[in-house]
This record gives sequence, structure tokens and C-alpha cells, in this order.
Amino acid sequence: MRVAIVENTKITHHGQVGVALHEAGALIEQFRPWSDGRLPDPETGEHDALVVFGGEQSAIDDHIHPYLPELARVIRAFGEADRPVLGICLGSQLMARAWGGENHLAIAREFGWCDVTLTEDGRADPVLSAAPADFPIFQWHSDTFTLPPQATLLATADIARNQAFRIGRASYATQFHFEANRAVVADWTREFPDLTEALHPGWVAAHPRLATTRGASADAAGLALARAWVRLI
Repeated sequence: MRVAIVENTKITHHGQVGVALHEAGALIEQFRPWSDGRLPDPETGEHDALVVFGGEQSAIDDHIHPYLPELARVIRAFGEADRPVLGICLGSQLMARAWGGENHLAIAREFGWCDVTLTEDGRADPVLSAAPADFPIFQWHSDTFTLPPQATLLATADIARNQAFRIGRASYATQFHFEANRAVVADWTREFPDLTEALHPGWVAAHPRLATTRGASADAAGLALARAWVRLI
């Protein structure tokens, strides 16, 4: 099992997705196009699956991140080849772009452990059904997207309606950070105290309590989702 992972920012945690991939004995190749522009080549068949993580940029910041259009093309090419794709946060927004959705900036801010609800299709989906019908999960975004015409909506929330979708058999997008377990969130809080405080006033003080009351359930849901997606590879 050979998996390409695209990291879109300097501090990227694989979290629960990394746990599930290592449990399955996956061989991982990491790409950091924000640094060198290099991306996996979907034509070579060197990778059986693709993971695209989040970042601080928007999905249409082509003027400052010129690799983004090519990354969207790579995402679609993997999907069209029926090789599993997982896009998280920015990755989900890029997947929407790749398949004809529209990206909308700064209209749907969510931060912290927030509630997500599965749709009827989500409750029947081989990946999303691994989580409860309603569950808390970590969010950190302000952008959103319209659902691509080919997509099946799998999960919703109050602020950003399109929380998860699937295209074809195994291309999955989640706006929420299900990879972000409590250790990841704790590191983000340490690394970005001013930013997290601005997004959620009182966050630094409230974080330990929220990690105990909401984080444990989110960790369990996130690992279940990660394992279910890895089984598709």
C-alpha cells in the first residue's frame, strides 16, 4: 500500500490518519508543494491513494500558491482512476474545486470541537457510517464550497452546511479535521496561541476542559473514520 500525502503548510500533523495508515503498514511519501512545488504524478501509478491535508491558504490562492490548480487536477485524476482520495479542510475545498464546485471565502468560520450530523447517505456510507450519527469533531476554517454536481453529501453542520462528501467509490472530502486528535489540537494551541485566541476568545484557558469533555469523543470518531477510509485502499 503506497500513499502520497500532500502537506500544504509547514506544521502539518497526520494525526488519526497517520495512525490508521501505519496500522495498515502503508508506505508513505510526503509532498510539500508550498516549499518546492513538487506533487505526486497520477499517471505513473506509483501511489495507490492520495491524502491532501489543510493549510492557511484558500483553495483559490493561485497568485501566491501557483501549485494549487495542478493539485486540483491531481486530486481529480486520482479519483477518475478509482484510487482513493482523502481531502481534509483545504483538501476538501480543493476537491470541490477539482470537480466543479465553487469556493466561497471567509463566510463560514468554525473553530474548536463542533457538532457534525450525518445525512441519510452518510449513515449508509462505508466510511462516514463508522462515526456516530451526530458527533463532535475539530474545525478550523473560514471558507466553504458548493457541492460538486457529482458529489453525495455525507455530513452537515449549522454554519458550513457541506461538511463531507463523496465522489465515486472512494474520493472523500471532509471540511472538518478528523485527523486532529487531542495531541494535535494541544500542539496547535501551543504553536498558535494568539491566533487560536482570536478565533475563540478564551480558547487557551478553556482548551483543557474542552479536550476532556469533547475531545475524547472526537478522537474516537476520527480514528474510526480514518480506519474506514484506509480500508478502501
